[in-house]
Amino acid sequence: MKKILIGLLAASSLTAVALPAMAAPWVNINQRQAQLDRRIDMGVRQGDLTRREAINLRAEFQTIVRLEMRYRRTGGLQRWEMRDLDRRMDVLSRKIRYERHDRDDRGRPYPGPRPAYDTDRDGHPDRVDRFPRDPRRW
Repeated sequence: MKKILIGLLAASSLTAVALPAMAAPWVNINQRQAQLDRRIDMGVRQGDLTRREAINLRAEFQTIVRLEMRYRRTGGLQRWEMRDLDRRMDVLSRKIRYERHDRDDRGRPYPGPRPAYDTDRDGHPDRVDRFPRDPRRW
């Protein structure tokens, strides 16, 4: 009985040590900033963010960048400064996700992504299925 109990305790202690190590790895600040900037760019490019939303998100992003520069001027980042920047980036990440998925129509007549064949950007697909080389199709 003792051998089973000792084995069970040893196994549980190994898993208790391994679980924090298996958690999401910490990403350095520069990578995180590049990722957030890329997400804003993709939101604009795909039409998920309006111009105003993108301006507001970029302003908040620049505030975090300036704060990081101010923290670094004091001789490197302290642990509390890294946690503060990480927390601010978490908040910005949630805001980007919310704004990209808030389903505002952005002036389109129907929700959802812009049709692939919408060259005049009126929200309706252009007629390209019949007579693709005919200039009157527009």
